[in-house]
Amino acid sequence: AATLQRRGIHPGDPVAVTLPKGPEQIAAVLGVLAAGGAYVPVGVEQPPLRRRRILEVADTSAVLDREAAEHATRAEPLAAPVAVNPDTLAYVIFTSGSTGEPKGVEVSHAAAWNTVADINARHGVGPGDRVLALSALDFDLSVYDIFGLLAAGGALVLPDEEDRREPARWRELVREHGVTVWNTVPVLLDMLLDADRNASDVGALAALRVALVSGDWIGLDLPARLRTATAARCRFTALGGATEAAIWSNAYDVHAVPAHWASIPYGRPLANQRYRVCDTAGRDAPDLVPGELWIGGAGVALGYRGDEPRTAEKFVHHDGTRWYRTGDLGRYWPDGTLEFLGRADEQVKIGGNRIELGDVESALRSHPAVARAAAVTVGERGAATLVAFVTAEAESRSADALTDILTGWLVDRLPPYAVPTRITVLDDLPLTANGKTDRAALRARARDAVPPDTAADPPQSGVEQALAALWAEHLGAAPTDRHLNFFTAGGDSLTAIRVAAAIEHRFGVRVPTRTFLAAPTVAALAARIAAHTAADAAPDYENGVL
Repeated sequence: AATLQRRGIHPGDPVAVTLPKGPEQIAAVLGVLAAGGAYVPVGVEQPPLRRRRILEVADTSAVLDREAAEHATRAEPLAAPVAVNPDTLAYVIFTSGSTGEPKGVEVSHAAAWNTVADINARHGVGPGDRVLALSALDFDLSVYDIFGLLAAGGALVLPDEEDRREPARWRELVREHGVTVWNTVPVLLDMLLDADRNASDVGALAALRVALVSGDWIGLDLPARLRTATAARCRFTALGGATEAAIWSNAYDVHAVPAHWASIPYGRPLANQRYRVCDTAGRDAPDLVPGELWIGGAGVALGYRGDEPRTAEKFVHHDGTRWYRTGDLGRYWPDGTLEFLGRADEQVKIGGNRIELGDVESALRSHPAVARAAAVTVGERGAATLVAFVTAEAESRSADALTDILTGWLVDRLPPYAVPTRITVLDDLPLTANGKTDRAALRARARDAVPPDTAADPPQSGVEQALAALWAEHLGAAPTDRHLNFFTAGGDSLTAIRVAAAIEHRFGVRVPTRTFLAAPTVAALAARIAAHTAADAAPDYENGVL
């Protein structure tokens, strides 16, 4: 702090912190704030060009890397921290923008403290608590790790950089240091519980009393697995919100997971925070009607660093309150509970039909054999297809059997055009550095799974070719792939009825609407027709007593 003050740092001035996880990193953050500055975390693994761009956008006054930090620790310390107004900038965390340009979220001391104070009060966090600080400094869960625990007199357990990716080591650290607070994205808790289940000893997680889980879809099985691993001593709290609203804005304590839930609900706003569910005109949507989630109240960020147009677009005023438009979709239940439905920008259009990827993923996760799910689109506009990836519960069926079961499961729950053309079972879904589902990696995997030169599997038998001709009459073009979904090819329910009538006229086989929805491809319809034809050709014996 003294070194930075001598460098002329004033309240709110941004200072970059580029250090690996460890005590020095935390000391650097506290030193920036004690000097009155605002810290800007820049991960040591950031590519050089992106790091340079972050420093440019942040307009940093100084950079604390390893060399600068070591030099700074040799200075005579300040007598006391520099006093700052609570509304002064505390930190700038950069997130990925949709254009690829990093966007820096500016958060004040007051906004961050509102969230930290509420979480500490809800969970009685005090001097006896410890958190395993797995989150990177440039991921805002780290804000609570640092200031939630230290503000209450608690402690941080800091894994070495190489241990941040070793679940078995996390388990050892939890046991060795008596960690009481777990604060990560869901998949990291999932990995911890897997490591605990596979260990030869028991009771390693016994000290855990609070699990704060946020940042991505939460598996419906996680609360029960945590209760088993901690003998029901650990409280499971699901949290949500946005970096633009100071870490979290809502919470829900999960005691049990009803069978009808497709996901863990968002719950209710934190203290001094508010939510709206809005239609496209900015009006409040009725209960159970999806809309964009707006966050208001004490946690709302100051804006985006050096980007007034984007700040004006996303931070808006309504009825005298400043709101952040999250771009997330949600809805209110009649009892006031918020349900998260996915990203608004995860809405895609295939064959003229709008599809919410969150709806597809929610329907997949609602099957008891599915642990996690993600849906992505592959292909150019106008020729895009929908594919899904899932991970299975430990006792699930084979991958092929599960894929067939899930297709039928989705037929009962989604419009036909929203049923993925392919469902792939993986051991794990790929993750970004922050532990969220890596959709870019899934799209690449989906593209690689079907090379362009072998992607099309043309209609084969006479029946398939005849069906392709019927499609051409009603859709204007014959399918070049026997596995192409009728609805992603531009069909709709009315056209499906007409094609079903044409199939009955051509083949003498009645195809009920449900059958068409369950088998909306040339290959599957041909198989159904062949099955009916074989049954009709079998000899019809009269039963009786000889």
